Amino acid sequence: MPPTLDTSRPTDLLHAHLGKPEGSFLHNLSAETWHGLLQAGLRSRAFIRDDLLPMGPDNPSVYIILEGVVRQDRYPLGTGAGIPTVTRFRGAGQLVGEAALIEPGSSVNTRCLTGTVVIPCAARYFNALTERRLYDARLALLHSLEDRNRTDELVYGMAIRPPLERVSRLLTHLADTAGVPDPRTSRYTVITGPGQKDIAAALQLAISTTENALRTLRYHGVIEARYRQFVVHDVDDLRHFAGA
Repeated sequence: MPPTLDTSRPTDLLHAHLGKPEGSFLHNLSAETWHGLLQAGLRSRAFIRDDLLPMGPDNPSVYIILEGVVRQDRYPLGTGAGIPTVTRFRGAGQLVGEAALIEPGSSVNTRCLTGTVVIPCAARYFNALTERRLYDARLALLHSLEDRNRTDELVYGMAIRPPLERVSRLLTHLADTAGVPDPRTSRYTVITGPGQKDIAAALQLAISTTENALRTLRYHGVIEARYRQFVVHDVDDLRHFAGA
């Protein structure tokens, strides 16, 4: 299904950059620069779950995520059965598709795990804006990418650590960056989008190993696991299992 243009008025986006996770692109962006992007004509688009964000040589674009969670898959060794992928989750406040700013032919498979609201921008236009008028946006992006790289090392790169710690660390990261209060009780945090297979792919663990780690967390009353959703009962307890 093609994306639909958001029908909200431009003024509805004036404060959309506020409250985004620490270290994200929008968190690093000043209000003045954000308003400058909106004045340049950028508008939001909504995608439904399982939609792919249009990227690649035919559509070199970047996307600023306002709401939702996406899964990005890269194939450094090529595609095919049994060939490993590099999987990452990105949430609200992040800018994705940044490689197109340098190489318009680059592409990464980016699938919405939830209903997702983004602000798309042609890579060429974003480069022009940040080179001529909104240089602060480029600095905000560089800061966010450095923070993302450091976080990725801690969350995805610790292959020598026990599976329970790795799964807990990723769930903690998702709770911090994509979690919302449970409508039943604000004491719980709900992570919507990634499922067990997504977690296994991101950490390059066997599904059975991932299930065992999640079963341990459920046994200790730290989480509930639902379809494409995790409910964290106590984020501090989850950090304990993550070794944080």
